[in-house]
Amino acid sequence: MRRRKLLQSGSLVLLLGRAHIAFGATILAVRVWPAPDYSRVTIESDGALQARHVFVANPPRLAVDIEGIELNPALRELVAKVRSDDPTIAGIRVGQNTPGVVRLVLDLKQAAQPQVFSLRPVAAYQHRLVFDLYPTLVTDPLETLIAERLRERAPAGSASAPAAVPPPAAVPPPAAAASEPDPLGALIAQRDARASAVPPAAPASPAAVASATRASPQLAASARTERLIIVALDPGHGGEDPGAIGPGGTREKDVVLRLAHLLRDRINSASVNGNAMRAYLTRDADFFVPLHVRVQKARRVQADLLVSLHADAFFTPHPQGASVFALSQGGASSSAARWMADKENKADLVGGLNVATKDAEVQRALFDMSTTAQIKDSLLLGGAMLGEIGRVGKLHKPRVEQASFAVLKAPDIPSVLVEAAFISNPDEEAKLNSDAYLQQLADALMRGISRYFARNPPLARNRAI
Repeated sequence: MRRRKLLQSGSLVLLLGRAHIAFGATILAVRVWPAPDYSRVTIESDGALQARHVFVANPPRLAVDIEGIELNPALRELVAKVRSDDPTIAGIRVGQNTPGVVRLVLDLKQAAQPQVFSLRPVAAYQHRLVFDLYPTLVTDPLETLIAERLRERAPAGSASAPAAVPPPAAVPPPAAAASEPDPLGALIAQRDARASAVPPAAPASPAAVASATRASPQLAASARTERLIIVALDPGHGGEDPGAIGPGGTREKDVVLRLAHLLRDRINSASVNGNAMRAYLTRDADFFVPLHVRVQKARRVQADLLVSLHADAFFTPHPQGASVFALSQGGASSSAARWMADKENKADLVGGLNVATKDAEVQRALFDMSTTAQIKDSLLLGGAMLGEIGRVGKLHKPRVEQASFAVLKAPDIPSVLVEAAFISNPDEEAKLNSDAYLQQLADALMRGISRYFARNPPLARNRAI
């Protein structure tokens, strides 16, 4: 009898132990982040999750078995979180596959290459299981910018006006190499061939086409060749990474995206010595972009400038004023600049970078290629912008500061990081929520960019249109 009781109690302990393992993790939140570059699904829990996944090509779908949990309302929420405009995910199905194993099936709209990885607790997050889905076909962003400009230049009703962006091209995730050759030559040749009664001769190379004078009959009167000026705008943070949060709950990622949209409109309406300007956003919605990919994107469109937009924060609510930073090859220009760079460079940890990807390692190697000339031009750009910002608000420092910001390390693009205001200061948080102030700030940044180009005309490149 005593032995039987001990065995019964032992069985009870074993059962409790097994239950503890099976139900050890609690799902805290689920999130879906759609983006043109990739779509992300995040499952946050109070303990590490183990998952196995398999990708099925036809029809495209990703099946994931998460072990050690039971189906609960939080997981069921994933079904309703998929947006109809998600470019990659068509829907999500969830179900209890076996006791202690939940199966997720992500039905996709197109072929994709998945990355499934875990993130340890950081900042306000606990354990995260992440599914990143990279479409195998994406549109070249430089071709898109060129297509927009050609539509503007073509007379109304002209056959030379392209009806749509060219079909997507296959690229490996998360993005193609930043040092690719100019991809627009063939694109322009095809469009001009449609517009002209006499088809152009086959080009020897994309670079040769890009450097040649191309004009449809309607545009032949123009003797000069237009050079598209591209400014990369980089709204900081996004997606899983909210950035700094003000005392009233304002999120940095939202404020800087609004500012980027305002500045984009101004850039797209401007010109440099008669050459049209175009803004290219490293993110145009609420999704996460790793720091090295931001640099990679700017280089892929062969940007003439990169302006990274942020809203500062500090431990106390007292600091105020805007700041402009350039890269430093050596030490930071101040302890505050060093602290700011360290904080911004941690964005990948919060946003959720898959450190196992080889592309990340390769692109980080570019960070050691920064040149003295790039830094010199960045300081000139920063000085022009700082002077204009000072006309609409307070400055935190009267000079351009320098530190080792990862996002500024494009070796061939003058790059600055603008801290628009201290979001941690209640008064400045209110200003950042003011449309009038953001409009004034966008005007100031545009004037700074124009001042820089007036004194430093963009170099001629094989990217004429």
